[in-house]
Amino acid sequence: MAYNEEIASRIRHALAIFPEEFTEKKMFGGVAFLYHGKMTVGPVKNDLMVRIVDNKMPNILNQEFVRPMDFTGKPMKEFVFVSPEGFKTEEQLQNWIELGLEHAKSKL
Repeated sequence: MAYNEEIASRIRHALAIFPEEFTEKKMFGGVAFLYHGKMTVGPVKNDLMVRIVDNKMPNILNQEFVRPMDFTGKPMKEFVFVSPEGFKTEEQLQNWIELGLEHAKSKL
């Protein structure tokens, strides 16, 4: 399963403004960007995978272009997919990255 390299490149560029260090790891058929070993965001096919803190999940799932991350018929806890329309602008992408980073920091 391939992932969209253009999305990965946009993420790499967006991460450059953060003082935190991120690493990359291939997973879920895409590439995940990790903070201290904790997943934050990453492209999966043409979608953006984002980890979200549990208490924000209901509001996030009500947003347009967002759906639960589901590989096996059962949604994965604290994971969402965002369709390309939901991260067209760099500002939108930055917002998703910040949410993913918030999740990672909550797990340290």
